[in-house]
Amino acid sequence: MLEELKKQVVRVAKEADRLGMCKHKSGNFSIYDPATGYVVVTPSGVAREVLTPEHICVMDLDANVIKWNQINKPSSETLMHLSIYRERKDVRAVVHTHARYSTAFAVLNKSIPPIVYEFSYIGKCGTIPVAPYGRPGTADLAEKVAKTLKNTDCCLMESHGAIAVGDDIDDAFIKAQYIEEVAELYYIALAVRNGQEPPILAEEELAKWAYPKEIKF
Repeated sequence: MLEELKKQVVRVAKEADRLGMCKHKSGNFSIYDPATGYVVVTPSGVAREVLTPEHICVMDLDANVIKWNQINKPSSETLMHLSIYRERKDVRAVVHTHARYSTAFAVLNKSIPPIVYEFSYIGKCGTIPVAPYGRPGTADLAEKVAKTLKNTDCCLMESHGAIAVGDDIDDAFIKAQYIEEVAELYYIALAVRNGQEPPILAEEELAKWAYPKEIKF
């Protein structure tokens, strides 16, 4: 099972690189396997074009390295992933990106309000919040991000990037893509309105979405 999860992590990491969401070896990805209690996580400093399942590291939730290739260490931001899994027992995958628009708002320490219906899927609490600054790779950052994600599946990381969690790696990854998409839309809306905030959707309105009952099977 872990070998299959490694392949999934590699696939998503390569696709994130192709989409420009994690340039120059940035970003990191992981999957938690409840059957073993282990996490498979991307290594530190390996270019995505050469990344293979053999590079993927296996760890437990106490930060013990269970398996690695003796060359490539786990991502320096692994503590953040582990902290999220300990805080959110329902989470099975974590995707951390450095995509352009979402990172720009992270640099500004500016949360992204619900301006389109995609927020009903990615936000849970409406606005995409910003986790307070913490130095990358530290337990301080790990704790702050895990706390911010306690009641939402997506957040920005001050002066850093964006992070999304999900039921599996594809769920987390599509949420990460939505973060970048709505960040770009928000940027455009602000630019068009000369910095004035655009209209937002009320949390109650987002909660009302349902598949149309008029469609019959």
